[in-house]
Amino acid sequence: MRVIAGLYRHRLLKYPENNPNIRPTKDRIREAFFSALGDITGKTFLDLYAGSGAMGIEAISRGAKKSYFVDNSLEAIKYVKENIATLKIENAEVLIMDDMVALNHFHEKTMQFDIIFLDPPYESSRYLEVIEFIYKNNLLGKGGVLAFESKHKIPLNPLWYSKIKEYHYGEITVTVLR
Repeated sequence: MRVIAGLYRHRLLKYPENNPNIRPTKDRIREAFFSALGDITGKTFLDLYAGSGAMGIEAISRGAKKSYFVDNSLEAIKYVKENIATLKIENAEVLIMDDMVALNHFHEKTMQFDIIFLDPPYESSRYLEVIEFIYKNNLLGKGGVLAFESKHKIPLNPLWYSKIKEYHYGEITVTVLR
């Protein structure tokens, strides 16, 4: 797996190849997502369920001001930290926390993000809970984008966000909301 574009273009990222619970977002999905966003220079990025950190690293490579990486897996965090260290990235913050603990942490600090990417385990039933918390607690800044990768249709409350785009890659869907 590699960084697709920007400052770290073509640089390789490490990830656990034999752990089905940590699956990096595929290159073509990352490319489509970041192409849809356009210029992200100076934006803050939250990579929730970070896995290897590929999404947050891609954001930094493309000009994001800072990426926050959150995962509750020690193995995932080890890979995130190793990838960040190898690339000598300084504008990153890595948190080993459960999703809701991290979101509460950000809320208590009155933080807002320009871009939030969610990629929980596909079997997770937490999509709606997490998206609702983000919406109700204003964790997404004005004009911000929230996107999530899923294997099944997620019924969204239309009062929360407007759907910008939905990408289908076989059985995987990436939904982008504003």
